[in-house]
Amino acid sequence: MKFLWRWLWRGMLILVAIVVLYQAWIFAHIWWWVDHNPSSSAFMNTRLAEMQVKNPDAELRHKWVPYNRISPHLKRALIASEDAKFVDHEGFDWDGIQKAYEKNLKKGKIVAGGSTISQQLAKNLFLSSRKVFWRKGEEVLITLMLEKMMSKRRIFEIYLNVIEWGNGVFGAEAASRYYYKTGAANLGPEQAAKLAAMVPNPRYYDKNRNARGLAKKTGIILARMPAAEVP
Repeated sequence: MKFLWRWLWRGMLILVAIVVLYQAWIFAHIWWWVDHNPSSSAFMNTRLAEMQVKNPDAELRHKWVPYNRISPHLKRALIASEDAKFVDHEGFDWDGIQKAYEKNLKKGKIVAGGSTISQQLAKNLFLSSRKVFWRKGEEVLITLMLEKMMSKRRIFEIYLNVIEWGNGVFGAEAASRYYYKTGAANLGPEQAAKLAAMVPNPRYYDKNRNARGLAKKTGIILARMPAAEVP
């Protein structure tokens, strides 16, 4: 029995050590990205692998651009559509989470998320799309690290450059050129609002660009943009 307990303790210590090392690896990446730009994300790598199953020569559309070369209209549109309290909260919008819970409970299925921009970035940078029991807890820890180590402006700059905007399309610059044949700096209010409306389901809207729901969401975002507070 002592022998069994000894191995159980060793196994637990090894597991704890692996968890600690993984958190240290994440911490080191976030520390580096405070003033260095990530070249890709976990989600980008996953999407590329999926695309290359069908086409080995597939490549992602992605080009990093600095914060000041992204249209203020797109910044306002994303704040208005994804996280109106972004500049004020510390990573989590508890009111938004409560409202999403109530809405999902009423509908009997998940129809609203409640994730902040910081939470979305945490998932995009480090977590796969696989549903595992520890994923939400890890998302919380990464979100806290991002919020403590980075300014709101830096979090938003990285977010603008790594989120998905279509089939293999990532970041504001690639999306602007893919949909509008212009750079991210030149986007007008309506173009920005439509891109923001696509974010929750980008691959669907890539194929269905004239969907009625997309037009409705674009109008709602346009109306909210003047009140959006941008870092």
